[in-house]
Amino acid sequence: MKTINIVLFQPQIPQNTGNIARTCAATGARLHLVGPLGFVLDDKKLKRAGLDYWDKLSVKLYDSTEDFYAKNPDGKFYYFTTKGLNKYTDVNYPDNCYIVFGREDKGIDEEILFNNKESCVRMPMLTHIRSLNLSNTVAIATYEILRQWDFEGFEISGHLTKYDWE
Repeated sequence: MKTINIVLFQPQIPQNTGNIARTCAATGARLHLVGPLGFVLDDKKLKRAGLDYWDKLSVKLYDSTEDFYAKNPDGKFYYFTTKGLNKYTDVNYPDNCYIVFGREDKGIDEEILFNNKESCVRMPMLTHIRSLNLSNTVAIATYEILRQWDFEGFEISGHLTKYDWE
């Protein structure tokens, strides 16, 4: 099965990270948390948002962006930012790609964006709106990648409890 790596640079809101952890559990994505974090990992808001899925996902922790890049030197990175030049749907995401998201209040450092402008992508939105919620953005991006991969390895039909679809 193909792999998506979801990278959060210095996340500040535990509920967002908990929601993203749940998305990772549902999609098999790996979660990379790059510090410093704006909360402690045993925060009850974080645990509550992630429900009981924490044991079903792979979480890697890094002290800093430098630590992250040193430990993932060959990664193919895509930076999600409101400043991106390309639409997120225009990219063909490879297996084992890294989709990178910045702090809720500041985004990704502009030096990183400037040095990787061809890999900066954005979600189109109305001009008077600052940004989408981080956990929503991660979910949209993750499912766009899975859609491009034709949801390979995923259950794509549901089952009713009382009735049979057929």
